Amino acid sequence: MDRVAVTGEAAELLRRLTEANGPVIFHQSGGCCDGSAPMCYPDGDLLLGDADVHLGDLDIGLDRAVPVWMSKAQFAYWSHTHLTIDVVTGRGAGFSLEAPYGVRFLIRSRLLTDADRAGPDVGAAV
Repeated sequence: MDRVAVTGEAAELLRRLTEANGPVIFHQSGGCCDGSAPMCYPDGDLLLGDADVHLGDLDIGLDRAVPVWMSKAQFAYWSHTHLTIDVVTGRGAGFSLEAPYGVRFLIRSRLLTDADRAGPDVGAAV
């Protein structure tokens, strides 16, 4: 099942961030404030475990896709949605790699369709 996508503008920023920082990942935790935003980290900087769900990988046109993770507790609320990572102008979280660029990643969501559900299941933990 396809659960995640990325806009062209967000993919371009991810390519820039990957060139500057090496491979990156996204994590959508679900806390309040900036904790509810998709956070972009250098791969390996965030410890992932049994409390995290791998939603899928974003093809941004490089040799390596960008994995997208979500806390299992947040996934319980969002399990019926398809997520698209986008980017907008404005200050985001200080811990996310895009912060110095004056932009922030955000999640756009929609309910899963029957066609979405027809694909293989996603939601495997680490």
